[in-house]
Amino acid sequence: MPEMRFDVRLPDGREQSCYSPSRVVRELLSEGTRYPLYEFMARTRAALQIAAERVRQKYGFHCSAAMDQLAQLETLATDYDPDALVEVLRFHDKAPG
Repeated sequence: MPEMRFDVRLPDGREQSCYSPSRVVRELLSEGTRYPLYEFMARTRAALQIAAERVRQKYGFHCSAAMDQLAQLETLATDYDPDALVEVLRFHDKAPG
């Protein structure tokens, strides 16, 4: 699977590096865009669930790393107002092989 990392800036200015086992996250988030936290979480939740399902279809099991990443983001989200902004800073595609 073409896994990737993506970096975001949280509402308090801290940067967070995130993992996805699939590049589907590029379809739901845009580099350089600021999203209200509730929208960022909805998009990220959808992307990581799709990614985990793609892993399941290919390998026969869900990607626990995708679900761990989602759980980490869900926990972080509780620290901020739902309307606070999260900025998608950059995507890092992992080279194949």
